[in-house]
Amino acid sequence: MNLINYPKIGLTNDHKVFISFYINDKKIRLYNGKRINSKLNPNDYPETQRLQQANILAAEVYNYISKGGVLRTFRKQSAMIGKLSDLEYLNMALESKLNGDYSDKYKKTLQYIYRYIVDASIGSNITLEVITSILNKYTSATSYNTLRRHLHALLNAAASKGMEPRDLLSNKSRKNKAKLNKPFREIRPVLDEIRGFNDKLFLCCLFTYGCLLRPHREIRELCWGDFSSDLSQIHLSGHRNKSGRNRIVPVPAYIREKLIKGEDSRNIFSGEKKPYNIDYFKSLWSKYKAQSKLLEEHQTLYSFRHTGAIDIFKRTGSLTKLQKAMGHSSLNVSLTYLRGLEVAELQEEDMPMI
Repeated sequence: MNLINYPKIGLTNDHKVFISFYINDKKIRLYNGKRINSKLNPNDYPETQRLQQANILAAEVYNYISKGGVLRTFRKQSAMIGKLSDLEYLNMALESKLNGDYSDKYKKTLQYIYRYIVDASIGSNITLEVITSILNKYTSATSYNTLRRHLHALLNAAASKGMEPRDLLSNKSRKNKAKLNKPFREIRPVLDEIRGFNDKLFLCCLFTYGCLLRPHREIRELCWGDFSSDLSQIHLSGHRNKSGRNRIVPVPAYIREKLIKGEDSRNIFSGEKKPYNIDYFKSLWSKYKAQSKLLEEHQTLYSFRHTGAIDIFKRTGSLTKLQKAMGHSSLNVSLTYLRGLEVAELQEEDMPMI
């Protein structure tokens, strides 16, 4: 973590104000807020107001750095190739990412990675030991792989700025253990219980079961424009689903009768042009799970999708149809999925006879 003392106010001979402070024993002097992405410039004000504005700048800078913010640099790229330390290149890479069109969550993760590397490094170069230590903080394969991916992006950006390319990510990705989403023996009682809890979660579960859509993106982002005029089909473009392929999904009658078509641009759950946040259904499910009298261990929101898959396979006996319904990229994925659901692919009567 960056250690900063509270900035002091200074005045030059030509009556310009500045603030000065130390970060990790390095003295910094600022005349404006550019390096913290602030438009405040005390010296643009009349002389009688500059001291007051400098105090405001001091408070902004202190709060920004105390919360993990990184001071921007403005050196010319041509002057930096091969002449800066690893940490300086990493700082430049971080600034570039923070000014890009990325989510706040992604930017906060990159800031965390940067602060950890700076604090853990001895000297100004990045070592494999430091990278390994930050990755080893995570036992979950998902968290580990996510952090590794972000680390890779930040180190690549630093290399593009001029940092000497080195294999700092020799650590391999970890495999996730298969998560059991136990199917429902009887789905109607569970759906009835959910309908009494929350209408939107109920509709989400219907789509997860009846259309085999994935709840947290495919369903949450549904707009009325994704439906055919008679609501009998959903058209999903490739960027909206995991397989990356365009899909047309039939909508069963028991779902259609619950729908009243709205404006094409409106989300079917929020009623606005933007969907609810990514954790919306996850949060609702957690609240429902806490008060449910029917849910069994390992039954999740995805259990509706698994239960729907079993129903399709039992009624059609077709892996090809199941693959298409689930939007899997290959038949092997559907086969693995079925094994995980403990659906027998062979019956006793299918086995060789004597």
